Amino acid sequence: MKKTFLLAAFLLLGNVLAFAQSADEKAVAATVEKLRVAIIDANEAELLKLTAPTLSYGHSNGLLEDQKEFIRALTSGESKFTKIDLSEQTISVSGDVAMVRHKLMGDTHNKGKDPAAVRLGVFIVMQKVKGNWVMLGRQAFKLL
Repeated sequence: MKKTFLLAAFLLLGNVLAFAQSADEKAVAATVEKLRVAIIDANEAELLKLTAPTLSYGHSNGLLEDQKEFIRALTSGESKFTKIDLSEQTISVSGDVAMVRHKLMGDTHNKGKDPAAVRLGVFIVMQKVKGNWVMLGRQAFKLL
């Protein structure tokens, strides 16, 4: 009887801990979705809210941008996504830091050039600041 009680208590505790982790993973996923929409919409206010002031944003061509340059490029139309689809997303949370990986398939229309399709792998580092998840770093690479 004592073993059964201990086993039940252990399983219950495990479920509570899994739920707590799941809540953070869901919050990170929701932030990634908000970022996806804000990037397509070039929404400056949302982009400011969803990114850290110390953002390091790496493009697949090697270009690095800080928060100010990342937002300026989007809001000016210099960098323009017309479509972004994310797949195969994984999220790993450790305290106030989360690592996100996904595949990004999208369409761009940058610097007045003809629309182009992109196929990228993306790695994002997020941090929980004052209860909200923000993008701290991002690096993309071209998928073969």
